[in-house]
Amino acid sequence: MPKLAASRIACYAVAAPGLEAIVAAEFAPLVASPVSAEVGGVAFTATRAELYRVNLWSRTASRVLVRLAEFDAAHFSELQRGCEQIRWEQFVGPRDGVRIRVTCRKSRLYHSDAVAERVGEAIRRRTGAVVVDGGAEDEEDAGGAQLVVVRLLHDHCTISADSSGELLHRRGYRQAVAKAPLRETLAAAMLLAAGYDGSGPLLDPLCGSGTIPIEAALIARAVAPGRHRAFAFERWLDFDADVWHALRARADEGVHSFAPHPIAGSDRDAGAVRAALANAERAGVADDVVFEPRALSAAVPPAASAAAAVPGWLVTNPPYGKRLGEADALRDLWARLGQFAHVRCPGWRMGVLAPGGLVGARLDVPLATVAATRNGGLAVDIAVGAIPDARDP
Repeated sequence: MPKLAASRIACYAVAAPGLEAIVAAEFAPLVASPVSAEVGGVAFTATRAELYRVNLWSRTASRVLVRLAEFDAAHFSELQRGCEQIRWEQFVGPRDGVRIRVTCRKSRLYHSDAVAERVGEAIRRRTGAVVVDGGAEDEEDAGGAQLVVVRLLHDHCTISADSSGELLHRRGYRQAVAKAPLRETLAAAMLLAAGYDGSGPLLDPLCGSGTIPIEAALIARAVAPGRHRAFAFERWLDFDADVWHALRARADEGVHSFAPHPIAGSDRDAGAVRAALANAERAGVADDVVFEPRALSAAVPPAASAAAAVPGWLVTNPPYGKRLGEADALRDLWARLGQFAHVRCPGWRMGVLAPGGLVGARLDVPLATVAATRNGGLAVDIAVGAIPDARDP
């Protein structure tokens, strides 16, 4: 296995289903190698500094894996030999915790628990590390345990070490949440898909706990999303603290003092607005976002200044219902959102998260689906477009 300090190594950024192209576009300027969107994520190679950089700056990926080994393993003896070649001590030490996540598809080694047991034993023998429970994708960092990801497909085994630790959507600012919280990575994907870059005002009139406006403020001020959290690679044997500190210092130097254009969020739920204000304070953008308790009909689009490059962005995650019949009950809200867009935000860019195939009919706004993904276990589309301006000839 190549050392990070010596050469470029194979990496893989895990993406939520359907967001692979958005993640690839975000990673392209962060590494000097080509990036390739695949089902489930983005493949690329990285130096040590680039591995640190993508973790620090990615707004849309779920986690970043480092490929440790690839080999054919149709029998446990082959799996064992392959595991013995890996320099596990680079990633875990004696008595460190390690958790193992295994997927087996179309392979003769099909029992994931048995595979995890063999891999765990190889790690224990070489390092003295302790295998702990918790290998599911959405598990917490498990007290700093190193995650090892094992994938068997058609008898080919790929073993990776997670460089991120906690999933990357955990920026560290969101403690207060509304009833249906939106992941920070998905909110950022919506903003980037809509072309948001901070060059005009933004409104989320159904803001919940404020994730979309807060992520917009972080983008507008060029704040690295991972600036205030820890990463698994900081515990690795070859971690270069000087490189990491230099990357963070450079990121801090590039932060704008304030968002150049107004960002607003409103919600009829006063409790959600209080949560949004608390989250914005923790994120360090409380002075950049105005949150108000307002019904949709009373929402106020922030005015664009003469310096704005575009009239504005309307980006939101409306309620769309989880139970049978609930979606029909929300039809009126969606119709009112479309009317609000036409009357109050003509000429603005719009981005919404909506149940698959229903956005156009509900909003009467010409939006196009740019990504199909899942939110809260439901199939949803990220749809973007321009709100017609009746004043245009």
